[in-house]
Amino acid sequence: MRIIANILIYILIGHSSVFAQSEGHNLDENMSSAVIIMYHRFGDTRYPSTNIRLEQFEQHLKYLQDNDFTVWPLSKILNYIAQAKSFPKKTVAITIDDAYHTTYTNAYPRLKAKEFPFTVFVNTRAVDTKSKNYMSWEEMHEMSLNGGEFANHSLTHAYLTRDKSETKESWEKDIKGEIEGAQKRLQQKLGDSTNTQPKLFSYPFGEYNQELADLLKDLGYIGVTQTSGAVDSQSDLRALPRFPMAEAFGDAKDFILKVNTLPLATKDISPIEPLVSSQNPPILEINLKHAMKNFVCYKADGERINIKWLSETKVQVQAKDPLEGPRDRYTCTAPAKDEKWYWYSHLWIIK
Repeated sequence: MRIIANILIYILIGHSSVFAQSEGHNLDENMSSAVIIMYHRFGDTRYPSTNIRLEQFEQHLKYLQDNDFTVWPLSKILNYIAQAKSFPKKTVAITIDDAYHTTYTNAYPRLKAKEFPFTVFVNTRAVDTKSKNYMSWEEMHEMSLNGGEFANHSLTHAYLTRDKSETKESWEKDIKGEIEGAQKRLQQKLGDSTNTQPKLFSYPFGEYNQELADLLKDLGYIGVTQTSGAVDSQSDLRALPRFPMAEAFGDAKDFILKVNTLPLATKDISPIEPLVSSQNPPILEINLKHAMKNFVCYKADGERINIKWLSETKVQVQAKDPLEGPRDRYTCTAPAKDEKWYWYSHLWIIK
């Protein structure tokens, strides 16, 4: 699904000249927002859906440096949100999931050379098995001295949403073991302060539902997903969006479009729950803060979705055909000033 999602980027870029003919929205132009980008593997072409080619990665870092982006660790961005402080313009966080060894061999030297901080989400059992595919605790300790921070990606990288056969009590026990077990190992191996200010958690496979998000909040964590979009003070701290980067949609034009996006200004969105129930295709209702021109929505495969306006600011979004599992998304955009885009993406999980 990540590969074919690039079709949406192609469509947006291909139509940018059309949108440029109409005035971009002046809405919320002073809003304070940031973009979180996410990687998995670096220079490992065996896994194109989760790998970024090194020449692509170098282009990304060069663009951030040449265009005066502020690159912060994710924890700093979230502490600014908690304190209601404004970000510098063009603020970005670089995050990496899974702690694959190419993070150390290929990404780390390049990030260190640019003096860019970064955040790695670790599924700790894989590290403890000393698999050659993952970094060692010693390597992570070295990285922590040179801009790296480390956060929680669960113990075993399992699917964490509750199966129908599980009781809520047994499920909660298992999930707490996954999350708190990983946190314990991070602090044992990298120091007591690791992933505590704040406590960050990346959902394995990007999958979550309301039940899991609520449990995560109860445990004191901020959750991050693989659902694309920018973040601001109104973002749901149980499910923050990030832009995934991989070979098929990691070229310079794609990257530039994503790191310059703005959050879509909404009053409310219904449903928040990403788990598709009996109604498939699901209906999404978005209540915008302002009327917007050229507001369009797409499925993950790039298929445009017909939308129904319920009022000047309220829109109903529903795909034509049932969504296929395991995951899909509706992504809605509108042009902003300076060739930027307002962006909102809604995850759907189809069981």
